[in-house]
Amino acid sequence: MEQQDAVKREGRLTPVLALATLIAAFGSSFQYGYNVAVINSPAKPMKAFYNETYYDRISEYISEFSLTLLWSLSVSMFPFGGFLGSLMVGPLVNKLGRFSGATLYQLTKGTLLFNNVFSIVPAILMGCSEVARSFEMIIVARLLVGICAGWPTLLGVTGVPAALQLLLLPFFPESPRYLLIQKKDEAAAKNALRGLRGWDDVDAETQEIWEEDKAEKAAGFISVLKLLRMRSLRWQVISIVVLMGGQQLSGVNAIYYYADQIYLSAGVRAQDVQYVTAGTGAVNVLMTVCAVFVVELLGRRVLLLLGFSICFAACCVLTAALALQDTISWMPYVSIACIISYVIGHALGPSPIPALLITEIVLQSSRPAAYMVGGSVHWLSNFTVGLIFPFIQVGLGAYSFIVFAVICLLTTIYTFLVVPETKSKTFIEINQIFTKMNKVSELHPEKEELKDFPPSTAGQ
Repeated sequence: MEQQDAVKREGRLTPVLALATLIAAFGSSFQYGYNVAVINSPAKPMKAFYNETYYDRISEYISEFSLTLLWSLSVSMFPFGGFLGSLMVGPLVNKLGRFSGATLYQLTKGTLLFNNVFSIVPAILMGCSEVARSFEMIIVARLLVGICAGWPTLLGVTGVPAALQLLLLPFFPESPRYLLIQKKDEAAAKNALRGLRGWDDVDAETQEIWEEDKAEKAAGFISVLKLLRMRSLRWQVISIVVLMGGQQLSGVNAIYYYADQIYLSAGVRAQDVQYVTAGTGAVNVLMTVCAVFVVELLGRRVLLLLGFSICFAACCVLTAALALQDTISWMPYVSIACIISYVIGHALGPSPIPALLITEIVLQSSRPAAYMVGGSVHWLSNFTVGLIFPFIQVGLGAYSFIVFAVICLLTTIYTFLVVPETKSKTFIEINQIFTKMNKVSELHPEKEELKDFPPSTAGQ
């Protein structure tokens, strides 16, 4: 009975924990979505600013190719900064600590507060770029703010969430795991747990953190290089690379980075573009919320297959619509419908599922290295799309989305042939599936860690 009560209490969301999670997400994860989309709206005035600044310096306007390259760099420096930031996660978390368990409140206040440097400084740089007549400040700032995530005035707004987090987060408890494991301060860790959980008896959870730390140390740390060399993890790693790469190379951020340009080329009137773009973002939010509720009903594999298939079909029809928009009057409406359909498909599966799968197909000792691999692929793919898509548009015109259609199709085929369903399966059952795929005679090298999981417990 006491154990059941403990389980119920661990699942309880207290006001302090909810607010801490909200502030942590608003000052960090919110930055990712904002900085992906914010560069889209001021594209035209920013290009004009680049041109004017260049003319002021050498009395001639910049070439079309150079202007496209500068703009591509402005867009793609954010994900490249995200790639650099993903490489910093391991050292920062190990030094400043993280919170144990499945809550979103994972990083210590120290890590999150330090992270705000990479948001506030770029905000100042971007906000001052027009006064300083320097487009280089925008490019450098995009790089720095990418490390945080991952119109000069509009871009400078990115500092607002960071400033709010900087002001509010110090009033919330520190990470209990950081205090207990890193600082060896059990009393402070228990006080932090009491503040987050809302009850006094936290001895069981404190002991659980100690046991989790011992299990991690017993399993050993698996580096990225070791992860890539291990035959028993081969198909897990390949699946992470394919799904993370497919998530970004399928073109989702091309739509968000260049949404206004795409809608204009699809025939939407200039004065209506901002409303269509806002509607697209609202659809994305709505479908992401829906995915949270249907993922346990339909399963991860089904949502991936459904999502990538919808994206493939949307890209194909969008290509035809763009090619025929000058000959058929109602084709612009088809283009808009295709983009919205694409956003729906991506929000259902390709956007949320790959990161979730990492927690289900690799165990704790391999997970940091697996996240580093997945994060690197995510950001580098995002960087590639942001950098080359404007040139793809120039070269292929209406047929630009054929490239993304091919990637969606290939990822769908891989998912159908290789990726297993993990819904309602235990860690042991998932591990056995990959053991057969990897053609190894024994269970995963983390088999000692598997002993901690009872056969009836589904992987989370």
